Amino acid sequence: MLVVDFKTLDDIIKETVELIEKNKEEIFAIAEAAEAEVVRMRKEVEQVRQETQELIARVDALEREEKRARVRLMEVSADFSKYSEADIKEAYQDAQRLQLEVVTLRAQENMLRFRRDELERGLKRLLDTKRRADRLASRVGVVLQYLKEDLQEAAGRLGEMHQWQQMALRILEAQEEERQRVAREIHDGPAQSMANVVMRAEYCLKLLERDPAKLRDELAALQGIARDSLQDTRKIIFDLRPMALDDLGLAAALQKFVANYKEQYGLPVEYQYFGPRRRLPSAVEVALFRIVQEGLNNIYKHAQAASASVKLEVLQDKVNL
Repeated sequence: MLVVDFKTLDDIIKETVELIEKNKEEIFAIAEAAEAEVVRMRKEVEQVRQETQELIARVDALEREEKRARVRLMEVSADFSKYSEADIKEAYQDAQRLQLEVVTLRAQENMLRFRRDELERGLKRLLDTKRRADRLASRVGVVLQYLKEDLQEAAGRLGEMHQWQQMALRILEAQEEERQRVAREIHDGPAQSMANVVMRAEYCLKLLERDPAKLRDELAALQGIARDSLQDTRKIIFDLRPMALDDLGLAAALQKFVANYKEQYGLPVEYQYFGPRRRLPSAVEVALFRIVQEGLNNIYKHAQAASASVKLEVLQDKVNL
């Protein structure tokens, strides 16, 4: 016979409400921050567009001037009797100077075009993220209101406990779906990494004018930054949603996470699994994985422990962790 402690159930529901309220506030904060970032990025995109148009106009005008200089050079070079050596030298120097300026401005134009395109793509991703945050905030608000209105009724009805449990699991699933989408957004193009790459690329452009000899080393450093950013992004993606959890199940995902944890932090961790190797409901696997992940991270940050152990026992009707 199932015995229910109604006070415990009521406390659980209240804690759930408080957690959702906190998450709702965080989601609203994310949406507001995204709105502010959208405004800032729109201004930056408009500024870069204007700079690009102005630079294109300068390049076009300079190319026309350079073309006239080449015509002038051919003219003075074809008639030595009419023009002096000084005239020829001056025409040659003008043509060479204008040609170098055209090449330099064209490189700046290409960099501005690249920066403009990246900003426009980043703005599009940011707008998508803001729309998702607004939708999620609305959904969480509906769930929160529903829980508040039915708090007393849920505490007085044993039959509704299963409904609340399923609702909590659906909320967790929705959070995991959102983490997957955020992981894909980060994978597509982390803004911080791109900003760093753009700044280093702009520095390379300046080196092209001032000190080309150092350009190769700077490009090699830029390649290293991109490689490190890719590695960090892959780690973030694994932390958000390990693919092994979907492909192989909880037992294998925990085994891989513990192995990576030991390699990263150097803390000995013993992992033991008891019971049949069977798949659990997706939401249950996610919840158990997050508990282990958060527990081991807290051990590393706060416990100053010399070792740790993770034991997972899967029985017929329950799971011990």
